[in-house]
Amino acid sequence: MAAAPPRHRRRSRALLFISLVAALVTGLLLQPQARRAEAAPTTFAHPGVTVSRAQLDFARSKVDAGAQPWKGAFDQMMASKYADLNRTPKPRATVECGSYSNPNYGCTDEREDAIAAYTDALAWYITRDDRYAKKSIQLMDAWSAVIKEHTNSNAPLQTGWAGSSWPKAAEIIKYTYTGGWANSGRFATMLRDVYLPKVIGGSNSNGNWELSMMEAAVGISVFLEDRTSYDKAMVKFRTRTAAYVYLASDGDLPKTVPSQNLDTRDKIVNYWQGQSTFVTGLTQETCRDLTHTGYGISAISHVAETSRIQGQDLYGTDVGERLRQALGFQSKYQLGTAVPGWLCGGSLTLGLGPVTEVGYNALHNRLGIAMTNTQALTEQNRPAGSNNLFVAWETLTHGDNPS
Repeated sequence: MAAAPPRHRRRSRALLFISLVAALVTGLLLQPQARRAEAAPTTFAHPGVTVSRAQLDFARSKVDAGAQPWKGAFDQMMASKYADLNRTPKPRATVECGSYSNPNYGCTDEREDAIAAYTDALAWYITRDDRYAKKSIQLMDAWSAVIKEHTNSNAPLQTGWAGSSWPKAAEIIKYTYTGGWANSGRFATMLRDVYLPKVIGGSNSNGNWELSMMEAAVGISVFLEDRTSYDKAMVKFRTRTAAYVYLASDGDLPKTVPSQNLDTRDKIVNYWQGQSTFVTGLTQETCRDLTHTGYGISAISHVAETSRIQGQDLYGTDVGERLRQALGFQSKYQLGTAVPGWLCGGSLTLGLGPVTEVGYNALHNRLGIAMTNTQALTEQNRPAGSNNLFVAWETLTHGDNPS
């Protein structure tokens, strides 16, 4: 057969090139959607919000054996006000929380009842004393029967804090307590109708707000088995985490959240509390104080842990690297390292809080990454208690926990 004329060969190569480009473009366009769809598991793991059944079993075995630091952490939890079987829930139809919880109409009551429900759920799992399961159910039922809304300026954050603890309690009770929970459906409706709508849209306030709100949204989505909300929350979480913790690989300036329109250096520096020198591990709130920074770091670790339990391990991504660097940077100064003049004007307000166990366990114990400062601070603070907002008993649940 005679060779095709050059003109035909050129046309064939052109058509092949167009086809390849089209395939490549199609693949690039579809790829982000595919990744987002993979964020939520096909089948959710339960209990699966921050702590898994395997982690609970490990903690229980250590407490039963009287091993430290778990036995000391358990004793600390059981001696706290949150484990009091005489606790009286204080639900409200409207929880009104202004700036810094002023006014405080039900804000503390709601947060602490939610922590108590989680505390009682943990106490049930470890002791198998069903009085604690029933107490956890009583607290959850009391609120699901009454609450309708959160109002005033701190409503999104308040909803995020309480909404982070409720699903942790509910997951343990629903999936491990065999005594039954008649009103679990009403509780699910409360999470779906009162909490999820308030947090799922995110926030353009300081980064710890949106991170806590996404922690709540992810946890609630697991309990509701709501894949759409899970994916939406995870996308916001990934974007906010990248904008909250700086890495040198980000470039001269930190990453930003598009909706905040931080489109100049001056705007970014102002948002980062006036800090103009960016170094790996610095967070958007480091120069505000380490307490609020700790809220953000804790929420990052909680979402990463929930994601891992649900089958997508974020610790090997930039989320894990940002968490590692944020923990190490903040821990160094919390331990007493002198603050250089270029950092926050040479002065830091300390108070990181009991927020290192989850990230330290995941990154150091599971992945084998050296974390000298984080390790020193974690071990110094054991047993880690509660910050009375949304963090509780993480030496017990995650301290050196291989599961």
